[in-house]
Amino acid sequence: MDFDYSDKVKALQEKLSRFMDENVYPNEETYTRQVGEGDRWAPVPIVEELKQKAKDAGLWNLFLPASEHGAGLTNLEYAPLCEIMGRVSWSPEVFNCSAPDTGNMEVLDKYGTAEQKKQWLTPLLDGKIRSCFAMTEPAVASSDATNIESRIERDGDHYVINGTKWWSSGAPDPRCKLFIFMGKTDPNNPDRYRQQSMIIVPRDTKGITIKRWLPVFGYDDAPHGHAEVAFENVRVPKENLLLGEGRGFEIAQGRLGPGRIHHCMRSIGAAERALEKMCKRAKSRVAFGRPVAEQTVTLERIAEARIAIEQARLLVLKAAWMMDKVGNKAAKAEIAMIKVAAPNMACKVIDWAIQVHGAGGVSDDFGLANSYAHQRTLRLADGPDEVHRNQIGRLELRKYN
Repeated sequence: MDFDYSDKVKALQEKLSRFMDENVYPNEETYTRQVGEGDRWAPVPIVEELKQKAKDAGLWNLFLPASEHGAGLTNLEYAPLCEIMGRVSWSPEVFNCSAPDTGNMEVLDKYGTAEQKKQWLTPLLDGKIRSCFAMTEPAVASSDATNIESRIERDGDHYVINGTKWWSSGAPDPRCKLFIFMGKTDPNNPDRYRQQSMIIVPRDTKGITIKRWLPVFGYDDAPHGHAEVAFENVRVPKENLLLGEGRGFEIAQGRLGPGRIHHCMRSIGAAERALEKMCKRAKSRVAFGRPVAEQTVTLERIAEARIAIEQARLLVLKAAWMMDKVGNKAAKAEIAMIKVAAPNMACKVIDWAIQVHGAGGVSDDFGLANSYAHQRTLRLADGPDEVHRNQIGRLELRKYN
């Protein structure tokens, strides 16, 4: 395995890092201030301004591998770039590389018809609209996707959709123009993995109601946000179905593999930023007559943080390398491992950084509390730790059959 970055990737890393230094880090306070002004759910002016700069710089849609619409990067090539973006929670949107749009664009690019791509993928790629992935439901344990109860029923030239979804990220955003909705078309199919389908639902379709916004540890994540959404007798044309009836689970697996590695690299970026803040704070604070950085417990935590970050990064790069070489299915153990390892590592590192900052660490002054909330959420998003650990354990036991 060769994880050395190519000259192409090194050039992009340098370009992206320079863009972050010149445009993103200096505007973190501006972003926070603008979100708090007026309508919190309106697009943030500084993000819209920086999007155009990112386009002009050629730092746009970097995430799409093996596609005419993206930068043509492999998973291994994109991973270090994703890490850089992950250093600031809102920066991936600047480069049109933020979830759930990335996953939805991958679905449309891989499984969509020509008409679906023209209507939905093109404006998403241009950053003109945003989208939502509606899969998780409040009434069932959605970590097991076969539990999904929402229905997609054929009625002539239309499908009728009924169900309630929650943690539908992006639904409250006024720029959200479509849902990719997962529900059951054939609940009696003996094959539990052929009961589900996915369908495109335009946001303005009659029968869609946003019941409430869902905060995460008190953060509303405006203007993107998460919502509980009711779908009541929502009718969409049959042409909106993706790939075919009974193919929803297949699409979900194809969607979640790349998404998980994106989350993990962003987690590493968040951990790196937390360690950076931890070290600066430790060197500037004096307690009991000497800098906090000289306290043994702090030195130990800084060392353990560096070790943990390096371990997680190497595991993620291995997973990315395998995805490129042998495909997502063959790399499922590695993908599951990083999905457990990276957010847990980030939570630990950010927690240590909070401790070094003292009471200020749990405030909004340093961004650590928000970062921790996001990383803790990732231990549930795209499958909870327990599901991935179970899969890893079963795969390990198979070696001894």
